[in-house]
Amino acid sequence: MSTPMHDHIVKSYDDEQRRLLNETLRMGEMAAAQLEAALDVVQRRDDKAAERIIANDEAIDTLEHEISHDVMKLALRGPMARDLREILAAIRIAADIERVGDYAANVAKRSTALNLAPPLPHIAGLHALGTLAVKQLRDVLAAYRDGDVEVAQRVRARDAEIDVAYTGLFRELLTYMMEDARSITPCTHLLFMAKNIERIGDHATNIAENVWFLVRGEDPLPPREKRDDSSITAPPGA
Repeated sequence: MSTPMHDHIVKSYDDEQRRLLNETLRMGEMAAAQLEAALDVVQRRDDKAAERIIANDEAIDTLEHEISHDVMKLALRGPMARDLREILAAIRIAADIERVGDYAANVAKRSTALNLAPPLPHIAGLHALGTLAVKQLRDVLAAYRDGDVEVAQRVRARDAEIDVAYTGLFRELLTYMMEDARSITPCTHLLFMAKNIERIGDHATNIAENVWFLVRGEDPLPPREKRDDSSITAPPGA
């Protein structure tokens, strides 16, 4: 039979778990907003806004440290198996979100170098790729919030769409560089930016897999298609 003290301890633990979930979701939304802002400054060629995005990355890093601290406090309270999965998933997901914030800041940094050259037509392709990544991130955060394995697996499966878009943009940029040597430097910046966004898609996939782990434990994940062929892709006629 439970006692008032026991009920208080359980409620306190549940409150801390909810706080951890809410902090992680807030961190994820900050990272998604950072990526959206980075894509916007690339299109607007706004150096000052890019500098603000780079500076804002510190807030995401700070929140990750706070989440790690909260995770340690929960871990020291002797949680059960499901609780341990929640703790482990939270610390993994926070680490993935922190990397998303880093990649968004990298896109903003590259935009300032890109602005030294005339505008490239391929910025539209980069924006389309980034829009896919933002949707992946927001969808997988919703799956984490709701403990929804089906939504998480749809996000995981859709990573192939980002791979296809990235490979297509990679081919276009490579061809453009071969046709006009003056475009090599700005196209190289775009290639790095595109790779950063493709990696954000990979981190969204990692989060989806942690939602699976959280809900299903050690059950094996279903197979997943990967379509990033950039390492073996050559431009047409090469």
